Amino acid sequence: MEEKLKARPASESCTEQIQILMPEHINGYKRLFGGKLMEWIDVVAAVCARRHAQCNVTTAAVDHLVFQSAAYVNSTIVLKGRVTYVGKTSMEVRVDTFVESLNGEQRRINRAYLIMVALDENDRPTQVPGLICETEEEKAEWEAGKQRREIRRLRYGN
Repeated sequence: MEEKLKARPASESCTEQIQILMPEHINGYKRLFGGKLMEWIDVVAAVCARRHAQCNVTTAAVDHLVFQSAAYVNSTIVLKGRVTYVGKTSMEVRVDTFVESLNGEQRRINRAYLIMVALDENDRPTQVPGLICETEEEKAEWEAGKQRREIRRLRYGN
């Protein structure tokens, strides 16, 4: 158990998923169906959280989800996630979604923050390791995560 609780670098939780949009991913407006994107985001967030906590996790909340731009059939979709903040049993995970052009340029179309809770073998919340922020961006995201946590606490009483 001690090894599990040893603080881990934020970089160890990084996860990337790639999709090519197919007709079954499209809504009636011929754009990426938001529910499908939310499913992909949830999977990426879960993998990030599992990598950090080294145990099963569950989604407690989607704290922030902004659709900034559309994506269309045959687009390459890139989802990038990482743990940005940790509490006692929960982790905040940021997932950015991009459309990647054929020349490799990426344009962000979505950003989401999810709250994931670590689970023990009895599906009860369990303590998570600390987060080591190595870059200035990771440190800034940690500070912003503290503020988002306080806003959630005030809003929902958690």
